[in-house]
Amino acid sequence: MSGKYDDIIDLPHPTSKKHPRMSRQNRAAQFSPFAALTGYDAAIQETERNTEKKRILSEDAIAEINENLQLIQEKKNEHPYVHITYFEKDIKKDGGKYQTIICQYKHIDERKNILITIDGNEIPIEDISSIYLYEID
Repeated sequence: MSGKYDDIIDLPHPTSKKHPRMSRQNRAAQFSPFAALTGYDAAIQETERNTEKKRILSEDAIAEINENLQLIQEKKNEHPYVHITYFEKDIKKDGGKYQTIICQYKHIDERKNILITIDGNEIPIEDISSIYLYEID
């Protein structure tokens, strides 16, 4: 059989000296479908994410928090461990979520009205829903 391309049919595939060979993954990406709705999946996930409203504390709960803060302040030089539940505002949506942490107390910045922990957490006093000394066994 003699054909038009018989002289080149068995030659090796040419490779460029200037451009490296493209990986299979990059070659496949050229033929992947176009995503016309970029960010749509992220927007749907954000809509599905739940937040809750900040609870309004009773006078008794506020008094208990203030009393426990006073006890913690008295032991501030010992940097006691405290158990804190506080409301963390969501940066994208209305509301937020309640976080509970056990950490070492550092001090209260009365000018900013925040509680600061040894590891650098800054918790606004008005967002605390419960706080007490944590006894380590």
